[in-house]
Amino acid sequence: MRLRENDDVGEKEEVVENDVTLAQNQWCPVVNAGFSSPKRAVVVGYALTTKKIKSFLQPKLEGLARNKGILFVAIDHTRPLSDQGPFDIVLHKLSGKEWRQVLEDYRQSHPEVTVLDPPDAIQHLRNRQYMLQAVADMNLSDSYGIVGVPRQLVIKRDAFAIPELVNKAGLTLPLVAKPLVADGSAKSHALSLAYEQFSLQKLEPPLVLQEFVNHGGVLFKVYIVGDAIKVVRRFSLPDVSKWELSKDAGIYNFPRVSCAAASADDADLDPTIAELPPRPLLEKLAKELRWRLGLRLFNLDIIREYGTRDHFYVIDINYFPGYGKMPEYEHIFTDFLLSLGQGKYKKRSG
Repeated sequence: MRLRENDDVGEKEEVVENDVTLAQNQWCPVVNAGFSSPKRAVVVGYALTTKKIKSFLQPKLEGLARNKGILFVAIDHTRPLSDQGPFDIVLHKLSGKEWRQVLEDYRQSHPEVTVLDPPDAIQHLRNRQYMLQAVADMNLSDSYGIVGVPRQLVIKRDAFAIPELVNKAGLTLPLVAKPLVADGSAKSHALSLAYEQFSLQKLEPPLVLQEFVNHGGVLFKVYIVGDAIKVVRRFSLPDVSKWELSKDAGIYNFPRVSCAAASADDADLDPTIAELPPRPLLEKLAKELRWRLGLRLFNLDIIREYGTRDHFYVIDINYFPGYGKMPEYEHIFTDFLLSLGQGKYKKRSG
């Protein structure tokens, strides 16, 4: 079996051959923690990239999981998935058609197992042409604010035609250029900012062009784990003034804008910029997107339009993001896994 490995911050492709045996985690004893009778463990089989294992399965998470009766077991890619386990939950972030087919077959033959998340639903987020469509279709607006998406244009080929296509679409400069494929590699996170029309010919399709919205240089990462929501601030691209737009030309490349080193949670910021989006608005948005996307593990990159208090834009959605950067992720994630496992046992015994 050959599987492509992609992470939300890595670009490495890893191939697993049939003659290679991956290490299988030791089965851990179930912790009784003072209960009068042993509790059945929630067994989580995981198929993650090497980088993802390092960033997500940290010692604190594994220790807390053991104390709560959750066992993480590595899935062996050299053996049929149905021959392994039994699992209560399969947690995965690998790519490739063969792996998707393995998961789909497993879901059909093991409906009692929760797969986080369905591979077909994840694929929807790997193409930026469709990634934000669910948000656009919602047209979310209530007393707490308005949530939309930037106007965008998909360019699949012919860079020389971009200026004309942008003009026909009526997009306003500056424009943010993003790769069309969002596969979790470093390349897929790279951005370019185009200040003038004719420099657009220097871009390399396939890509998506989004209108740049001034937002005070701060974005909000909204992490979603089941029903739980956690928001953190991150520094982003700085605002562009009309003077800069008239003076600057060309393309400015940014390998990665939002990262752990760019945390803005402790920065001395203008309160009108730093104020988090209203909690009720985020809860409504997350609930609707969980249903529309069919996902339970994802995050949103949200910006507030500068000069407004309640006008927000979703500019990116990522599946199974870097939860290791989310405060208190160990408690949030283990509670989520435990709730899934306990819910399954109640259904079986009911």
